[in-house]
Amino acid sequence: MSLFSTKDKTLDVGDSIPSFTLRNQYGGLFDSNEDLKDKFSVIYFYPKDESGICTKEACAFRDNYQVFTDANIEVIGINSANSASHKKFQDKNRLPFTLLSDPGNKVLKQFGVKNTLFLTGRETFIVDKRGIIVHRFRDFLKGDAHVSETLKFISKAQII
Repeated sequence: MSLFSTKDKTLDVGDSIPSFTLRNQYGGLFDSNEDLKDKFSVIYFYPKDESGICTKEACAFRDNYQVFTDANIEVIGINSANSASHKKFQDKNRLPFTLLSDPGNKVLKQFGVKNTLFLTGRETFIVDKRGIIVHRFRDFLKGDAHVSETLKFISKAQII
């Protein structure tokens, strides 16, 4: 996986994701080069823990989590909240997947996720075993659509 500048560019299909290391909801380090090695992943960026649309999105990923794990696909949610906020969000909503803290939205900016009004954007990337984006979906107001679009793609691409 290579790290490159995305100043005004949103990463797109065919692009490599940047290497990144962030803290998870338990305070441990998540290293994309190690933790995503040799597996497909769904990386979704969302604005805020506990907001209505973000909770609906996270719970849709939770409700379909077995489909992802059966296909050996890692699900990762990322926003700027700290690990404690993510842990509380995880516990309250019984989220079985990794939530990463991105202080200052550095990784979000590396992916080129665009803000909507005064909030950070909502975008989902499906990444193959080599760290290459194979699909992306952006829709700020339809959080649960991110899961249905992801499932539709991985089914059509015969990843599951």
